[in-house]
Amino acid sequence: MSQLAIEVTDLVTHYGTRLILDHVNFSACQGEIMVIMGGSGSGKSTLLRHLLGLHRPTSGSIKLLGKDITKMNADEMFDLRKNMGVAFQGGALFNSMTVGENVELPLREHTRLDDNTIRIMSRMKLEVVNLAGFEDLMPSELSGGMIKRAALARAIVMDPKLLFFDEPSAGLDPVASAELDELILTLRDAMNMSIVVVTHELESAFKIADRITVLDHGRILMSDRTAAVRASEHPRIRALLDRTPRDDSVDADAYMERLTREIN
Repeated sequence: MSQLAIEVTDLVTHYGTRLILDHVNFSACQGEIMVIMGGSGSGKSTLLRHLLGLHRPTSGSIKLLGKDITKMNADEMFDLRKNMGVAFQGGALFNSMTVGENVELPLREHTRLDDNTIRIMSRMKLEVVNLAGFEDLMPSELSGGMIKRAALARAIVMDPKLLFFDEPSAGLDPVASAELDELILTLRDAMNMSIVVVTHELESAFKIADRITVLDHGRILMSDRTAAVRASEHPRIRALLDRTPRDDSVDADAYMERLTREIN
């Protein structure tokens, strides 16, 4: 049996009194691509923030590489993050730095490597994402797809064991999106990374995922192999896959009562 890279158990999260995640359970094996998908407001972004250790849940556990991050202090979490890479939705490149300087930054912050070694390692990662020769450009000189790939080069420059993507295809044209999908698959195969992708892009999800976890209103509807998810007859999953509008009927009297109560 493959070793688990991620194990989430009975995760519960509240924002104030509002329940956001309701006893979420799922796991991902080493070298596996796990796609987390769901509609707007399903809890995807909140779950990702928990996986990155940015917020603590109300209860439950999150084990990354066998370590429960809900019990870690700041120093322990800092050390673990050296084994994690994150490619943010908008790229999050520093506009005042060149592409090469952006990619080099984690190495300069977290290692004692000399300048030549850092430059060589960063250029190697830029080659991996097909950006060789672009290290001296500024982020403002890149296209949307190139920004995504430069951010990916920075995320993998320290050879992390875990890689997290937040909506990798957002804002990209179909060709750039397909190229990024192929790049994600290449990284999994070449570097044996465990990759978590949060997305609502169905075509991309089914192309790259080994397994898919479907969230709906803070609950896991299903976490299984892609073929099983595609064949699911669950009405909420079918609505997501078939792009069917939700029929959330509203009781007029209850709606007016709630508005009046909130005002008073």
